[in-house]
Amino acid sequence: MEVRPESAETILIVDDDELVRKSAATLMASLGYRVLSAGSGSEALEVLRQDAAIDLLFTDVFMPGGMHGPQLVAAARRLRPELKILFTSGYFEYAEIRHALDPSIEQVSKPYEREALAVILRRTLDGRGGVADDRRTDREQR
Repeated sequence: MEVRPESAETILIVDDDELVRKSAATLMASLGYRVLSAGSGSEALEVLRQDAAIDLLFTDVFMPGGMHGPQLVAAARRLRPELKILFTSGYFEYAEIRHALDPSIEQVSKPYEREALAVILRRTLDGRGGVADDRRTDREQR
């Protein structure tokens, strides 16, 4: 099932790993999204201050440089309370990590497959679902 964006929705990808960032950007662009990217939390905040048309913040949970995903989300929500958020990490298999995050924020595990990512992006942008639903999606990916 192909899940397409409602329109030219914009996703800001934040990941310190350039290869992961570029791969995610290519994948999301192939799904029809407009993509912006940042290599750190501070760079992402600068983009959020400048670009008015950002619908979703797609951020890694763990990043070097003092600002991890949860701190970025807190700062981003002060700037844009309506901003949709999607956390990503390669470490969600550790329960203490998953449970330490805000349960109202969607989560997707790395590596992600195109179809599963398309579904969770759409669900997050539409404001449907929740973390419990994503755990099922993660299992289906494997």
